[in-house]
Amino acid sequence: MVNAHECPRCLWSDFSKSRAQLSRSSLSSSSQSHQSQCAYLGSIRHFSVTSASFKKTGKANRSQARTDSSPPVEGTTNPTAVDEAYDFSTLEAKILKAMEHLTHHLSQLRAGGRFNPDHLDNLRVKPIKGSTETVRLGDIAQVVPKGRVVNIIVGEEGHVKPISSAILESDLNLVPHGPNPEQPTTLTINIPPPTGESRQKAIDEASKTADKAYGEVKDARAQHQKRLRAMQVARSVRPDDLQKAHKRMEDIVKGGNEEVKRIFEGAKKVLEG
Repeated sequence: MVNAHECPRCLWSDFSKSRAQLSRSSLSSSSQSHQSQCAYLGSIRHFSVTSASFKKTGKANRSQARTDSSPPVEGTTNPTAVDEAYDFSTLEAKILKAMEHLTHHLSQLRAGGRFNPDHLDNLRVKPIKGSTETVRLGDIAQVVPKGRVVNIIVGEEGHVKPISSAILESDLNLVPHGPNPEQPTTLTINIPPPTGESRQKAIDEASKTADKAYGEVKDARAQHQKRLRAMQVARSVRPDDLQKAHKRMEDIVKGGNEEVKRIFEGAKKVLEG
């Protein structure tokens, strides 16, 4: 039985709490730093450098683009080009989404070769023969792990065979046993012990997932850079403002990449354990 410190379900719950805290801080463009703990993958730190103190309102906002290079602050009814140059909310949201994807996929891997019961819970099953309709295994049965044995307690006896077939046809490499006359709605699965090969396979999968997250951050940067480039071509924003906005963008992207690396390294240590 995996201990509480490595249980993917508990760890994913911890991350969800951390993600909620990050969403409230990062996407509100606040300058206050926040740190939240994620037991499985490490903390996701606040990577936004957008400061709310940079904005003004009303006529000051319109005259600002002509007189100085200070970024504007929220409160304007009609955002100016300078407002848009310093609006990093979309960039930050996309980077945050990349980290969410990364953390979710890493939580699905076997920690140190250990089995994650969520794999069975989320397995799609066709309860009605000949029908294309599928349901989650967890919606029609209960998955009960006990050490290296997992019992699947099925709600209806007619669903036992469809569940057994779904497990055999999946890529989980598991073989369900039963049912027997004494327990006609229970399937038993023996989980093989972790091996060096299974650990390495999990690490390789984690590395691929991290590479995908890096790619998502890169794409988010490219899209924001395109916006700034359009402003430069249209000469709608002063060069000084564009230069500052570009630097701020790079700082946000750098922070995002550092978070992706830290999340991956934390997961790698657990997978090697």
